[in-house]
Formats: sequence, structure tokens, C-alpha cells
Amino acid sequence: MAPKTMEPFARKIFKGVLLLEVIGVFGAYALFHKMNSSRDFRSTMSRTFPSVLEVYYKSNEWAGIYGIRELDQEAWSAKDE
Repeated sequence: MAPKTMEPFARKIFKGVLLLEVIGVFGAYALFHKMNSSRDFRSTMSRTFPSVLEVYYKSNEWAGIYGIRELDQEAWSAKDE
């Protein structure tokens, strides 16, 4: 009698990890899209998760898109006045 292999279990683990990675990629894209299209959402992110907003600003600067941070700060300071 041949011993049982771990192949079916390993295959299930691999599919689970792959599914989690795909969900993570789509979640990151959805978050980026929401931040990219809404200044109000960026303001909310600034209050609740400032490190995530910093990553958003840095990724845009690395891509060569400058000035979003400054425009946001100007708009938020004008709204406070």
C-alpha cells in the first residue's frame, strides 16, 4: 500500500494563498482608485490612516505626478478657515 502524499493538501494551501493575493491586489487597487478620485476620502484617510495616505502621495511622486499633496493641504486649510 502506497503512503498518502501531501499533494492534495498542498494544492489547497496554494490555491488559498493565491486567492488571498488576488483579493489583496484588487483591494489595493480599489483603495488607490478611491483615494485618487476623491479629495474628501483623502481627508478622511489623513485623519484615520495617515501612513496609508503618505504611501499614496509617495507612489504618485515616484510615478512623476507631483503637487497632489500641496493641493490637498491648500484645499483643507482653506476649508478650515
